[in-house]
Amino acid sequence: MEEKLIKIGISQGDSNGIGYEIILKSFSDQRMFELCIPILYGSNKIASFYSKLLEQADITPPEIQVIQDAHKAVHGKLNLIRCVDDSAPVEPGRSTPAGGKASFQSLEAAVADLKKGAIHALLTAPINKHNIQSDKFHFPGHTEYLEKKFGDGARKSLMILLNEQMRIALVTGHIPLSDVKSKLSTGKIAEKLMLFNRSLREDFGISRPRIAVLALNPHAGDNGFLGDEEAKIIQPAIEEADKNGVTVFGPYAADGFFGAQTYRLFDGVIAMYHDQGLAPFKALAMDDGVNFTAGLSIVRTSPAHGTAYDIAGKNEASEDSFRHALYTLIDVYGNRKRYLASTASPLRKQYVDRSGDKEKLDLTKDE
Repeated sequence: MEEKLIKIGISQGDSNGIGYEIILKSFSDQRMFELCIPILYGSNKIASFYSKLLEQADITPPEIQVIQDAHKAVHGKLNLIRCVDDSAPVEPGRSTPAGGKASFQSLEAAVADLKKGAIHALLTAPINKHNIQSDKFHFPGHTEYLEKKFGDGARKSLMILLNEQMRIALVTGHIPLSDVKSKLSTGKIAEKLMLFNRSLREDFGISRPRIAVLALNPHAGDNGFLGDEEAKIIQPAIEEADKNGVTVFGPYAADGFFGAQTYRLFDGVIAMYHDQGLAPFKALAMDDGVNFTAGLSIVRTSPAHGTAYDIAGKNEASEDSFRHALYTLIDVYGNRKRYLASTASPLRKQYVDRSGDKEKLDLTKDE
């Protein structure tokens, strides 16, 4: 059984946020070890600190096995690779340089193992996008960092927020709202639609995805009265994607689209900017929402919430989103493997001569 389990690397996130709490709470349920072999990249000292907080609330934390490298991970325990400075103070609820440094040390070590194949996939606990910044990390978030590490110039990332009811992708991500209009183009929207369509097929097993596109302006521009981006940029992108085999509809005015629960009619929804998609998503799916990085060669998920400093260290954090991120990671990894296996050796097209000798001609060969 152990050989069939996926090895999941888990970066600890900000050590002063709720990362350790939701990780430990998740694996306090022994059934979780039937799904994977978890490897936490962090600090034994910090893990012990948060384990004691759980014990005070009558929650039995998982047994932690400190290992030297991912190849020595054991089944049935929360494996821990020590890569974070143990001397760093733990200050739940505070954003500190030490907390940011620890989150990067964990992420860097996990990504290094992912690159060399020591782990199969990555689950990231929440970081603080401000205190993690340094000479080595100068990105708006995980998505952009991972694209730099695994994009190799050809592959582009796509941020998808999802739960069991919806999947929302973003054309533009962590940029100021004032920059959104200048960053939108027909080519970029069409590219994101192609990426989204491919992910829905390969990562989620949907053979012919139906994708809805949100408008940029209120009331979808109201026939140009409130803006013409729908007619000049978005509609041409929809038509281009349609020519490339994407089943796509829109553009839809965002308020009515979510208000009428029209998202339930589609396999995916693509928003023009961050809060257009994430504000309604988190209103509807805060407890079980998952952030998935599509488009890259690796599989990465994260809980959809942030560091939640206001409840850190108080045993008030829910592990539901983290667990759903784990379930999604396992599902996507399996779906992608099955897709690759099913498309690796397609059957050759053959013509059977039925005139009498039943000769088969290979029509894939050159003349």
